[in-house]
Amino acid sequence: MKISVNTLDAKAAGSVELDDAIFGVTDIRADILQRMVKYQLAKRRAGTHAAQSRSDVTTSHSKIYKQKGTGGARHGSKNAPIFRGGGVAHPPRPRDHAHSLPKKVRAMALRHALSAKAAAGEIVVLDALMLQEPKTADLRARLAKLELTNALLIAGPVVDANLAKAARNIPDIDVLPDAGLNVYDILRRRKLVLTKDAIAAISARFADKSKGEAA
Repeated sequence: MKISVNTLDAKAAGSVELDDAIFGVTDIRADILQRMVKYQLAKRRAGTHAAQSRSDVTTSHSKIYKQKGTGGARHGSKNAPIFRGGGVAHPPRPRDHAHSLPKKVRAMALRHALSAKAAAGEIVVLDALMLQEPKTADLRARLAKLELTNALLIAGPVVDANLAKAARNIPDIDVLPDAGLNVYDILRRRKLVLTKDAIAAISARFADKSKGEAA
């Protein structure tokens, strides 16, 4: 698959070939993408939610009044869940929400996400993503020329410092290095912007995985 390359100033800069094995999957598996998004969001959860059980409440644990002769119901200690100020019956506890997902499924999900963007014509390839000065207005104007208002920018092995500073105040624009490419961020943005270096890194990433599987 061949796609044209532009500069950050919206000028033509040749073309580049995209690997069909990565960007040309025709049968897009929505269920695989959904599993991957759930996997990523589960790993992001802090899992720090907690509440006090009856054993954690600081109060007397002795019987609040005698068993019989009061005309009221029988009760034990005041920290029972039925009393105001008592503990929670089944409180949430800090835990890790992450779950496992096979590496092959994760790799498949990334290929399908990239292929879905390519099939929809929502991939933009730039020769480089670098700025001389960290000016948000300058970057916003350049992105407007490329018709990028909601996009994920994959800048290369290292994100240019000026680009990162200029982009952090622009809503709906995310900038990540090659290693940060992930299914969730691809799907949550309308356009995917790749540099030529990023495309080479993606191809190398899947080549290494295929070698590992063969071994």
